[in-house]
Amino acid sequence: MRIGLLTEGGYPYASGESQAWCDRLVRGLTGHDFEVYALSAEPRRDVPPRPELPRHVRLVHSVPPGDGFPAGRRRAGEPRRGRAPGRRERRRFAECFGDLVAAFATAPPGGEPATPVVHARGAAHGGAPAGYPPAVPGGAPDDVVTSKADRFAGGLYGLAELAREHRGLPALLHSEDAVRLLEAACHGSHALPAASGAQVNDLLAVTAGLARALRPLSLDWYGDRHTPGLGGVDLCHATSGGTAALPGLLAKRFFATPLLVTEYGVRLREHYLARATAPQSAPVRALLAAFQGALAAETYAQAALITPGNTHARRWQERCGADRARLRTVYPGMDAAPFAAVADAAADDPKTLVWVGTIEPAKDLIALLHAFAEIRRAEPEATLRIVGGVGRDPQAPGYLAHCRALAAQLFPDEAADTHSVGESPVSFEEVGSPEVPTLADAYASGAVVVLSSVIEGFPRSLVEAMFCGRATVSTDTGAVCEVIGGTGLVVPPRNPRALAEACTALLGDPDRRARLGAAARARALELFTVEQNVAAFRGIYLELISHAPARPAACGARDARGVPQPFARPAESHVPGRWAATGAATRAAVPAARDAVSATPAAVPAGRTPSWAVPAQERTAALPAPAGGGAEGGGAADVRGARRSVRWGGAGDRTGATGAKERGQW
Repeated sequence: MRIGLLTEGGYPYASGESQAWCDRLVRGLTGHDFEVYALSAEPRRDVPPRPELPRHVRLVHSVPPGDGFPAGRRRAGEPRRGRAPGRRERRRFAECFGDLVAAFATAPPGGEPATPVVHARGAAHGGAPAGYPPAVPGGAPDDVVTSKADRFAGGLYGLAELAREHRGLPALLHSEDAVRLLEAACHGSHALPAASGAQVNDLLAVTAGLARALRPLSLDWYGDRHTPGLGGVDLCHATSGGTAALPGLLAKRFFATPLLVTEYGVRLREHYLARATAPQSAPVRALLAAFQGALAAETYAQAALITPGNTHARRWQERCGADRARLRTVYPGMDAAPFAAVADAAADDPKTLVWVGTIEPAKDLIALLHAFAEIRRAEPEATLRIVGGVGRDPQAPGYLAHCRALAAQLFPDEAADTHSVGESPVSFEEVGSPEVPTLADAYASGAVVVLSSVIEGFPRSLVEAMFCGRATVSTDTGAVCEVIGGTGLVVPPRNPRALAEACTALLGDPDRRARLGAAARARALELFTVEQNVAAFRGIYLELISHAPARPAACGARDARGVPQPFARPAESHVPGRWAATGAATRAAVPAARDAVSATPAAVPAGRTPSWAVPAQERTAALPAPAGGGAEGGGAADVRGARRSVRWGGAGDRTGATGAKERGQW
């Protein structure tokens, strides 16, 4: 089948775990054709050269950041980009964008809590999941009151239809009309409390953010009678929520293409964390967060299946309105081969603690250093190796400098005598240095692996430590408990004393470390390998496509009345190369050969009638009776008769046990 893989800022251009996971998935599912649709996170001039892709990755579409669509990608017959939107387009935009903004920028009247509402799409939501209270009635009391979710969906798909008909949507999203519509929603009587004081600069920032988020509406990825695209794929697989899932929503809307959403890090959660530290005003953060929440809920409502990477992500999705019946946890697959050669026990450094990861404030290395100060009082020979570089957080370089200064203050380099050089028990290293050539070497250098984070999604460093057979001490955050599963020690976050006590207990008990390490390795090899991840998605693809109806957009063959015929073309016609032509020629030659044989007397022995001219009942009755008269009494006569029927008959002549055997050979 053809899979449309929807990515954002990852595969196949950017590096990182998202790129690595998509590459492993694509290379593992060689039985399917993939078309990659990538929203790149960097400007085109900064994007590295595209890596070599497998042969079954047929096509790659990508766009750089911006509010328009790539130049030179205009479909035949569509208006040129230079034509300004007319009065009709502006009126349609005002209606659709007004519904979209009113759906996420307003609150229920009187501050009443949201009541359970059954959406027009058939999904029941209750409570107050992520910005989905019922909409404010906009007309007379007799009007039908739709939920805010339906209003958001109506505005979103209305803008998408406008973009398909007229390529002026990016200009309209930056127009004064968009700012005025947003201003009316923010200054109305039912505006969100945090957005009621929005100023002009705030409104401009929000409209710019909405234009970037709605950029997929204006792309030419969906195809029509002139160009191929997502309309011809069998399944859309979005590797994250948010903007990356928008093309999948439109493909489902326009072509009824099933949508699969995979989130190993919940996009809405990442947006909240990023906005919390962003230099933006409160109205901007509130409005953009409300939009992302409404978009996430719409994505979860339309997805045929949602595959979170862990229970922590699953809880986020349920809170945003995802139906539990369509949630299925699939752990991310990791390559265990690089860690297979690591020894089971650290005999060289039995008192060494190892921390591996990206250095940033969320990792809470400050608490780890204070905990190590207490560990040194109980184990004076203990050492701590911090292996990792700074992350993308702009505060990371300053945080690393602060950690180095604290380590120098807590553990001064004291020399044993006047001739020796003092060494600190704490070292800061990076993978690739002479001391730590590979990541496996980092885990092999210690007896216990420590995780001290206060914010964590799926702890990949813990899984790598488990592959290496190392005992671990972790803080209870994110999916840590789910990953560890009883094979390591877990302590509360921001608690240096509890962290120190757990580490000291493992450093002083080698047998316990060995038992926990062996159990951790067995658990990781069972749950977190690439093989189990690929096998899970192979089954999910087949399951989704088996329940998907025949889609007219993906069916090229039609009868005289225009009704789609999904099985009109034989299966071998889809095989590239000479097989399609050979199969067609063979099918055409069989009737001709049959007619020629029936018309030529010499082709049939004297006194015999061609088998296709005799009814099947008569051919069966003509077979010689078994010599013994029973089921086990068959002799040479019935075998010869069956062979004669196979030799002179067609596909329907092969009856009896011997005929079944011959049918397998023929």
